[in-house]
Amino acid sequence: MADLSTTYMGVKLKNPLILGASNLVSKPESIKEIEEAGIGAIVYRSLFEEQIQLENLQMDEDLSEYENRNAEMTNLFPGLEHAGPKEHLYNVEKLKKSVDVPVFASLNAIYEPTWVEYAKELEKTGVDGLEINLYAVPGYFEVSGQSVEEKQVQIVKAVKRAVNIPVSVKMSLFYTNPLNFIKKIDEAGADAYVLFNRFFQPEIDIEKEEYFYPWELSNPKDHMISLRYAGLLYGNLDGSICASRGIYNAKDVIKMILAGADAVQMVSTIYKNQPSVVSEILVELNKWMDSNEYKSLDDFRGKLSRKNMKDPFAYQRAQYVDILTKSDAIFKKYPMV
Repeated sequence: MADLSTTYMGVKLKNPLILGASNLVSKPESIKEIEEAGIGAIVYRSLFEEQIQLENLQMDEDLSEYENRNAEMTNLFPGLEHAGPKEHLYNVEKLKKSVDVPVFASLNAIYEPTWVEYAKELEKTGVDGLEINLYAVPGYFEVSGQSVEEKQVQIVKAVKRAVNIPVSVKMSLFYTNPLNFIKKIDEAGADAYVLFNRFFQPEIDIEKEEYFYPWELSNPKDHMISLRYAGLLYGNLDGSICASRGIYNAKDVIKMILAGADAVQMVSTIYKNQPSVVSEILVELNKWMDSNEYKSLDDFRGKLSRKNMKDPFAYQRAQYVDILTKSDAIFKKYPMV
């Protein structure tokens, strides 16, 4: 049997499959199934600064509601639904103690002091590493792309200085040159890069004539952009590469490792295909490696990266042009009636 172990952000994993940040961690029975299926590591769902601010505001309102009432008029304690960051920290620590695989915390803050404060608190839970989500949605015309990047690089540096655990950066694709930006945060000390964040985009209900945010799973082909960038980044960074978005089966995992990924994150396939899909992927990965006489992931990791490809145009514009010039081939696959 092949050796499926890998090293991600300096942490040894028994295999490259990581449960990405999601609400799956809120159900102990689901986590037990996922761990028994063989998952290599777990990312706890994100701690959002905006959520904490809203909870604190709600708590203030709930508490102030009782200021002018006497003891006979109400219960001793207001019916608070949330306990703010302390509840989140407690649950992260609880998960860490309940499983035998590495656990990573996830953080999405706004202001640099908050990034640092919450990063320190999450470190105290005993997690093996911290994933920070650099999520910036363009909302103002006067904010330059350079200023956004500079701010995010400073956040990475500040968090790295504040904690002693490894730090990965989960980012979007929305940079003028993602390669350049990733190189900057690599130089800032990040230990890994998760490619890429999946934003929930607004939709419009034409009957109600209002916005809404649909909750949808990633699609199987969503991994293709991560595949490209894993192949471009391999061999050019000190940090680890983790592919995300639309990774559904063993073939997807194999592709990512061939491109250069050290690990992959999966969520949608577990929701859709149940926790057992993890063990199915591991079985198929083992079979493929045995059939190709690969003893370890290192034997084929990055084999099809730009660094190791003999074809100089595999990741270049010339390949794009070549595809377009052969566009008539699409009619063979999708014949017009």
